[in-house]
Amino acid sequence: MPVIRIVAALIVDEQQRVLLVRKAGTTVFMQPGGKYEPGETARQALVRELHEELGLVVAEAQLEHLGSFEAVAANEAGHTVEAEVFKAPLTGTPGVQAEIVELLWVLPAASGHLAIAPLTTDRIFPLLIAAAEF
Repeated sequence: MPVIRIVAALIVDEQQRVLLVRKAGTTVFMQPGGKYEPGETARQALVRELHEELGLVVAEAQLEHLGSFEAVAANEAGHTVEAEVFKAPLTGTPGVQAEIVELLWVLPAASGHLAIAPLTTDRIFPLLIAAAEF
């Protein structure tokens, strides 16, 4: 199965809601982030994507690496995503920009009615739930 390498951000607000975005031409919500440009590190790619997609200015040093995860790709049939996931601070008010057409804040436990990417439901939400138990 072909692999798509991406970076993704976990952004949580003071009410413990997670920021999800939906890109143009898709129906599935996912973490903010995206594909690497040539020569970029994971941190550089995520800083760029957060600025381009949401207008957020985040420094590389503010990103906390949570791990590398694989999941079925949400929008590319027959593909897998390989994601470097970072916790990122909420450094302003995110806005819809570039290819993003919708954003929303969700509580992981109350998100069952939404179409959400497998990376989020199978990998990132379980991380949050495990962290909340300690």
